[in-house]
Amino acid sequence: MYGLNRYLCDVFEEMRTTTKTMNFSILLSLIEEAQMMANRMEMRLEDQNDYENLRNDISDKKKELKKLLKTIAKKKETIEEN
Repeated sequence: MYGLNRYLCDVFEEMRTTTKTMNFSILLSLIEEAQMMANRMEMRLEDQNDYENLRNDISDKKKELKKLLKTIAKKKETIEEN
């Protein structure tokens, strides 16, 4: 049952099974597995948040660059007219 597509709910269900069967020998490993899964979920959420912040920063910087390029073009025109 330890496949690549194992979900946290599956681990919790196995934890519940340990109380039904009164066999707690795997409980500690299930707790560790659940902790690792939760940590990966938290890290992924942080990565997504960082990605979104970077996208917003890039968008803002592109707008700033456009404004600066327009300002440079206007300054060049002013210099050329003089």
